[in-house]
Amino acid sequence: MPTDTPTAAALQEELLRRARSRAARPAPAPEAVHHGPAPLSHAQRRMWLMDRLGQGGGSYSVPFATRLRGPLDLDALASALTAVVGRHEILRTRYGHQDGEPYQEVLPAPETMTLRVVETAADGAGALLAEEAHRPFDLAAGPVPRALVLRHGPQDHTVLLTFHHIALDGASLETVAGELAALYAAATGGTAAEQPAPPQYADFARREQAAADRLEQGLRHWESRLDDLSPLRLPRPAQPPADGGARSAGTHTAPLDPRVPAALRELGREHRATLFTVALAAGFAALHRFTGQDDLAIGVAGSHRQGAEMRGLVGLCVNTLPVRVNTGGDPSFTMLVERVREALLDAQQSREVPFDLILERLGAAARDTDGTALIRVSADVLGVPTTLRLPGTVSEYVEVGADEAKFDLSFALVDTDAPAGLVQYGRAALDEEAAAALGTHYGELLTAVADDPDLRLSRLPGAIPAPRDETDAHPAEALLRAHPGVAEAAVLAPAGGPLLAYAVLRGIGGPTPAELRSHLRAALAQELVPAAVMLLDALPRTADGAPDAARLPGLPSAPAPEGARAQAVTEGFTELLGRQPGPDDDFFLLGGHSLVAVQLAERLRQALKLPLTGLDIMQARTPRAVTALLDTRAAERAAAPTVTAARPRRSREGTVLVTGGTGGVGAFVLRELAAQGRPVLALARPESAHLVAGDGVDIIEGDLTDVDGLRKAVESADAVIHAACTFTRPEVDVTAMAAMVGAWSRGPFVFVSSVDAYGHPAGEWVAEESAPGQPLSPYGQAKLDCEALLLRAAGSQGRGGASAVRSPLVWGPHQRLRDQLRWGATGLLYQAAREGRPLVLPRPGTGGHAWYGAAWVHAAALARSVVSCLNAPVHGVANAVSGHVTWQDLATTLTGLLGSDSEIVEADEVHPDLDHRWHYHADRLSPSLRLQPGEDWRSVLAEMAGPSER
Repeated sequence: MPTDTPTAAALQEELLRRARSRAARPAPAPEAVHHGPAPLSHAQRRMWLMDRLGQGGGSYSVPFATRLRGPLDLDALASALTAVVGRHEILRTRYGHQDGEPYQEVLPAPETMTLRVVETAADGAGALLAEEAHRPFDLAAGPVPRALVLRHGPQDHTVLLTFHHIALDGASLETVAGELAALYAAATGGTAAEQPAPPQYADFARREQAAADRLEQGLRHWESRLDDLSPLRLPRPAQPPADGGARSAGTHTAPLDPRVPAALRELGREHRATLFTVALAAGFAALHRFTGQDDLAIGVAGSHRQGAEMRGLVGLCVNTLPVRVNTGGDPSFTMLVERVREALLDAQQSREVPFDLILERLGAAARDTDGTALIRVSADVLGVPTTLRLPGTVSEYVEVGADEAKFDLSFALVDTDAPAGLVQYGRAALDEEAAAALGTHYGELLTAVADDPDLRLSRLPGAIPAPRDETDAHPAEALLRAHPGVAEAAVLAPAGGPLLAYAVLRGIGGPTPAELRSHLRAALAQELVPAAVMLLDALPRTADGAPDAARLPGLPSAPAPEGARAQAVTEGFTELLGRQPGPDDDFFLLGGHSLVAVQLAERLRQALKLPLTGLDIMQARTPRAVTALLDTRAAERAAAPTVTAARPRRSREGTVLVTGGTGGVGAFVLRELAAQGRPVLALARPESAHLVAGDGVDIIEGDLTDVDGLRKAVESADAVIHAACTFTRPEVDVTAMAAMVGAWSRGPFVFVSSVDAYGHPAGEWVAEESAPGQPLSPYGQAKLDCEALLLRAAGSQGRGGASAVRSPLVWGPHQRLRDQLRWGATGLLYQAAREGRPLVLPRPGTGGHAWYGAAWVHAAALARSVVSCLNAPVHGVANAVSGHVTWQDLATTLTGLLGSDSEIVEADEVHPDLDHRWHYHADRLSPSLRLQPGEDWRSVLAEMAGPSER
């Protein structure tokens, strides 16, 4: 990226969003040599922990979006992306863990990467891009890149490639972009692209682990450098934002005159500093003016990319470097640049020490009172964004909104032909009004120091935010907060006790408790004056930002919690932290850190069958608070609707293994098994276990990529219902089926397959077990291959009967099924109706076919059919179809449900997504497929496109 930043700077989110990609087909990639599971690098471990802590979601997705005008060869683009994923193992790596320790494992190269193509107007692209970019990855399955192509017209497309940050950084994106461009050009030109074999990231991770014993000196350096650094105090919002999550971001941008970056660059040259160093100094100056604090730390991103062996490496090679600077003495800005330059050089000397190890070494001192890490602020310089440049097209950078903040506060100098000062902040961490003022002051400060770099900090734009007018606060609390020497304050009235006040001072040498109480007596009636004012280093807070009374001194302590959940929490703390805690002992003061939080959450989740993440542990922090959180979730589960047995509970007939229980079909299968009283063993990852846990359901850890786990699960069960599917990675599906069939030794086996296995049959009506017609999609071929593996093994070596149940579109009130309605085979119609665009349908008779439409099945009917095969296997293939609906009827219903005024138009052309003209017989399972009340297609669509979907 063209900036003169001395490091790959720390505002990683903005860096990653501003590198784009190209595309294509090479000379054959060198055969990869696999060495089995490898350790995670420290940077990967951080990403993995964020995911396990519950902070993953879409926060660490890396989106590239480019609008391309001109002819776009989608086959060449898919070929290029397939080749790049084949060349770089890290792009097809899954992340598992054993005994609490994570590892990475390379998956086979995919035969082809799928490009999802959606027709949409250009003005409706933003929401679709943001939704796709923030769709979470499944690290246990492997964060293979996703590709979305929005077609605005015949020669007008927007291409979005989405990666996970665990697999690459900003420098990697440049490598990927260059390879994609060369491979796309070769594919469109019909030539081979000669490219050298790239280094592989797992080898870098192994080298890093081997050198771990050389980090002690660097750790001692950081421990000394950060000793006594106080957590930064930022003015919190009065209430957390109601329209965003815990990491919801806000951004303020102040445009700058084009001369400002040039002047700042010249200032750097005069003081032997880069533009990045000058911009970092501006960040320190703005932070000093905003907080009134002198001793400050800002995080920047260092890079491990050194030496020729790292050239062309795709992977995550960045590390957060804390830069600590004292702004005291009211220095000139030029003097501050000198201080920042020296501090930055000092940090670079120990850049190889992982930031997480620094935090672990510092212990509880590395965190704020609410669990926030010591480094809350980052800074960066942003260059011109890279776009996807393909031959014959004109590219235009497309911004994909970043609505989640990695840091509580981030400064960035935008160094482009439209320069600006940018402030991004966590809306749950920083008051909106204060952030807006900071954004304005930051832009003004950059301009001021460009004009006169000798200005002292006290003369620069900026000010400490005025205390909020909090009408709900106690008068004594409001007065304390308004005091110039007080940073935070709280006043509490304990039951049966006197009024108590707590204050955190802005710095050393502030008012004494007696002076503060005298200040209150002079302004308040006697009954409003607290009996005492206590000074604290930090005000302990709960996860929602309120003062944590349980951790404030002087208040009467509550009795220790009791019961099974309290006992499990205490035992978990004791086992993992090596000492028995009191009910209000702090997790971090006991020696806890992020990995222990993950391990404790998983232990409690498995023992209590309640949802809990590592982030919950880090926010609750004490055994009392964790127990209270679990009690709350137990009460919520008890109050939720449960499935009641519609039939009398049978005697035990053997445990049924269910895969895919967290998906749409699997969820209905679990519901049906529960209604029949069958014992269930559900395959699930630990972080998803709470989604399938319930009475009669045991959890076994695993997924489709964990073949050993699959074998163990099948061996533990007396029957199998295999409903899991990757949809986009057929080679994984077939490998998983082979492992399961190999371990199958007793009882029936039911496989939820797809009518895609029929391909394109010749006739309009398709009988069960008809031979497939060409063309056959990779997905359909994989289903055929899985069926063949299963049916060949059935009835041998003690195995029971086998059933392959082929389903069409599955509709039902479940979020996964709603996603398929919106983005799957019907996504073309759904998105057009949602955006008010015409719905263009094939006219009956087009291509010689009288009917166009879709087969469908209600998820509940499919579940009944699948479960019925446990007692009465079909010993072959059966179709599970509830009915057939024309595209005309479906389009009319969707527009009505979505309140759309879209016009429905018939044409003599058939879009590939709508080229479906077959009816499927479904005789073998017809008793179970009989529709129950509310299972007609119009009713189920109304549930799927309900208010949450509009």
